[in-house]
Amino acid sequence: MSSSVIARTRFSVLDRSRTRQGRPPAEALRDTVALAREAEALGYHRFWVSEHHGVPGVAGSAPTVLAAAVAAATTAIRVGTGGVMLPNHRPLVVAEQFGVLESLFPGRIDMGLGRSVGFTDGVRRALGRDKGDAADFAAQLAELLDWFTGSSPTGVHARPAEGLTVPPFVLAVGEGAAIAAAAGLPLVIGDLRDRVKLLRGVERYRAAFRPSRWAAEPYVVISGTVALAGTREAARRLLLPEAWSMAYARTHGTFPPLAPAEEIESRVMTAREREVYESQLAGQLAGTEDEVAHELETVVKETGAAEVLVTTSGHDREALLDSYRRLAALFAPGTAHGSPALDPQRRQYR
Repeated sequence: MSSSVIARTRFSVLDRSRTRQGRPPAEALRDTVALAREAEALGYHRFWVSEHHGVPGVAGSAPTVLAAAVAAATTAIRVGTGGVMLPNHRPLVVAEQFGVLESLFPGRIDMGLGRSVGFTDGVRRALGRDKGDAADFAAQLAELLDWFTGSSPTGVHARPAEGLTVPPFVLAVGEGAAIAAAAGLPLVIGDLRDRVKLLRGVERYRAAFRPSRWAAEPYVVISGTVALAGTREAARRLLLPEAWSMAYARTHGTFPPLAPAEEIESRVMTAREREVYESQLAGQLAGTEDEVAHELETVVKETGAAEVLVTTSGHDREALLDSYRRLAALFAPGTAHGSPALDPQRRQYR
C-alpha cells in the first residue's frame, strides 16, 4: 500500500547492463534501452547507466554513448550516468560529451560522477590509471565544472558544453560525500543494507554542505536494491543471481555474468563463498508491496532522502520488469500495467 512519504519521493532506475550467462553482451545493452522505455511509461523520474571496464558481467562500458541511445529511445524521462568515473577521463572530454548530450536532448540530461578507477590492476593499467588517481577526484570535479562555466584557467573553451546547465551528482564512494558537500552538489549514496553507514554519510553531507550555483540546499538520493514480487520468497529469488556474482567476484577476482536462480540454488559453495553470498542477501529490500513499502518509508524518513535510485539486477527479465511495475504502483498508483498519466512534477530536476 502506498503512503504519503512514498508518494512524494522520486523513484529512479540505475541499470548496469548486466550480461546473462550464455547471452551476448549486445542483448544486455538492448535490454537496458528496453527497460528505459518501460521505466518512462511507469513514471520513474530518471534512468541512469553505469561505467565498467573489462568486466565479463557488465556490458555498459561507455555510459555517455549508452545514455545517448537511451535518450533517443525515450521522450521525457531524465537520462544520465551513475556514473562516469571521472579519474578514468580528462575533465574536458567529459564536459564535451555531456555538452553534446544536453545539446541533443535539452533539459533531460544528468551528469552522475564517481571516483572509482578500474576493477583490477590489469584494467587500471589498460586505462593508464592507478588507485592513487581517485585521490584527485575533488580537483578533477572542480575542473569539470569550470568547463561548463567558462572559467577554465587554460583559456580553452569546451564546446558545446560552455554555458549549458547539466545537473551534476556525486556518487558517494569513500570520501565522495564530503566532496559533494564541499562542492555544493547533490549526493547519491548507498547501499540500503548498511543503514548505520548510510545514515552517517547523509548526516555528514548535510552538516558540511555549502550552497553553490548547482544546488542551494542538500539533495540526497539513496541507492540500492529493491525487489518486489507476489511473495517474499519470489522477491528474494530475484536477487540470487546478483548475490552469487558478487560472492564469486569476492572469492575469485572476476565478476561473472548472471546465472539462472535455479542453477545457483543447486550450486555447492565453499564456506567462504556461502558466507559472502548470504551477506549479499542479508538486509536487502525484498518482499511484497506492503513489506517493501514499509521498509522504504522507514529509510526515506530516516535519511530525509528526496529520491530513491533503484539498482536491482536479475537474470529473469520478466521477474525484474514485474518488480519495477509493482514498485511503480506504490509511488504512482495506476501505472503498474504500463498506462500511466505522467506527472510533470516528476520531470523536474529539483
